[in-house]
Amino acid sequence: MNELFSIDSPVVAGTLWLLVLLSVVTWSIALFKLWRQKQDRQLNRAFHDTFWAARDWRNAEEASATGEGDVARLAKAGFAELKALSSDRQDLMHTGAPQEVLERQLRKQVQNIQRHHEHGLAELASIGSTAPFIGLFGTVWGIMHALQNIGQSGAASLDVVAGPIGEALIATAIGIATALPAVLAYNYFLRGLKLRITELENFAHDFMRLALKHNFKG
Repeated sequence: MNELFSIDSPVVAGTLWLLVLLSVVTWSIALFKLWRQKQDRQLNRAFHDTFWAARDWRNAEEASATGEGDVARLAKAGFAELKALSSDRQDLMHTGAPQEVLERQLRKQVQNIQRHHEHGLAELASIGSTAPFIGLFGTVWGIMHALQNIGQSGAASLDVVAGPIGEALIATAIGIATALPAVLAYNYFLRGLKLRITELENFAHDFMRLALKHNFKG
């Protein structure tokens, strides 16, 4: 490691340290989101079992009040809107048919949950798209620096040229090695987010069906 960052050019060395930092950020985001994803799956699965095992609409509301996870948040928002509709509030937010008002609130909650789980994806996408270019910049700068030193020394043999240029190419290699995990993690979590949103939309549809059956009473 010490030999890797003992390159004569401070710009190339700084580029390598930046790529290492980006790699640490990538793995930190990926591991944290993996942990949260596993936790959310367990919470959603437990809430689904509790909600659909409820004997009536009132028990389902109580299960939602004590439940945790994304689906529980969606159910809480739905029941809160049903209570607001039952209280006959006279404001612009609750103007319209009960079905439209409830559907709008559920859609809004799904969007809020989606934005919450999108945290970190922009960082992964940025690292995945810029890391190779950062490495390429370090390589180009390193080659320029190496050629300048070779020109000043007046020696142009293969042994003299290969060493500095080989060191400069390390920046491109590290840039690619940093970008690959970021791109793979981004695609994995983006697909997982789409599946999660589909699950929430399906639950919202079922919640609307049950609310309609109970005349939108909370």
